[in-house]
Amino acid sequence: MVHHNSHSGKKKVAILIENNVEDAEFTVPYNGLKQAGMEVVILGSRMNEKYKGKQGKLSTQADATTTEAIAAEYDAVVIPGGMAPDKMRRNPNTVSFVQEAVQQGKLVAAVCHGPQLLIEGDLLKGKRITGFSAIRKDIINAGANYIDEALVVDGNLITSREPGDLAIFTTAILSRLGYGGKDAALPKETDTSAEWWKLADAWGGSTKGDIVKGLNTALAGERYSLEALEKYLEKESNTDARSIFQELIATKQHHIQKLETYLDRLGEKPSLAANIAEQYAKVKTSFTGSDDVYQIRCALGDLQTGIGDIGNLCAQFTDPVATAIFKQIYQDLLSCEQRLVTLYRRFVNAEVKPPKPTTGAATAM
Repeated sequence: MVHHNSHSGKKKVAILIENNVEDAEFTVPYNGLKQAGMEVVILGSRMNEKYKGKQGKLSTQADATTTEAIAAEYDAVVIPGGMAPDKMRRNPNTVSFVQEAVQQGKLVAAVCHGPQLLIEGDLLKGKRITGFSAIRKDIINAGANYIDEALVVDGNLITSREPGDLAIFTTAILSRLGYGGKDAALPKETDTSAEWWKLADAWGGSTKGDIVKGLNTALAGERYSLEALEKYLEKESNTDARSIFQELIATKQHHIQKLETYLDRLGEKPSLAANIAEQYAKVKTSFTGSDDVYQIRCALGDLQTGIGDIGNLCAQFTDPVATAIFKQIYQDLLSCEQRLVTLYRRFVNAEVKPPKPTTGAATAM
């Protein structure tokens, strides 16, 4: 017997939840769908539990469980990310519910680590899919074609990568459920000039203040490391190291320009912390030695700190522009780190003398 949505004319959407869900990846689509007048049902594994978000901002209970839910009664299923999908995939009822939804042609939308649940249900073979970069190999191994884009739609499957894609992801769900047009005032999913962060903010995502704080955090880090690199360059005598430092300096200057330009576009100025970062670097580097290998190790340490800090920013904000800047900086720093590591190993290997070959009688067995 096929069950139909009893709320005629009103779309009914299931959004899955588990502990350690990425807060914004639940909140933004949930609020976007609710504000559009749709019936949104939160489905968990257990009724009598308060589900908490990974960032500590979200705390909510499920309306029902996937054990009792019937896929035919829903028009769409949304799978948020974070660490929640790793728990969802261990619940056979949740896996079966999603399998039935896909088989019945329901709209199924997964973001970030959400495709892990689709992988568990063997639902990705031959599909065009995206997801968080950390599960790229998992998606490929499941037989899908991984596409590194903000939004990938293949039939009834919608996927996105990270919090920065959420406004586009939610808009894609809404438009496919029949909500759109001039009255909705939603941008086209492909509109790169749209101020997507404002839409995400309206749905409970990052505020302008949050985004500006993140940009200033990145700016302070890049200004500090630029000043430090210039000091290391002054003391470095190795030609190869000097060449890499000079390229790194140019890369840092480019990063700073991009961050300052976007701050200006948002009508904001660099923070006090960003403005004094160079002075802090001058003080710290004044105590460093002049040994060539030491300069390389100092530069490596600064790069690794930057990789950790900027990596945290990459998946923190629901603004695609800021996220794209952070991801580019992250990739640049990873590339620079590898070059410095190669150079450092060359230095170290040159200093390590190979052991002399042993002579004389063979060792007794």
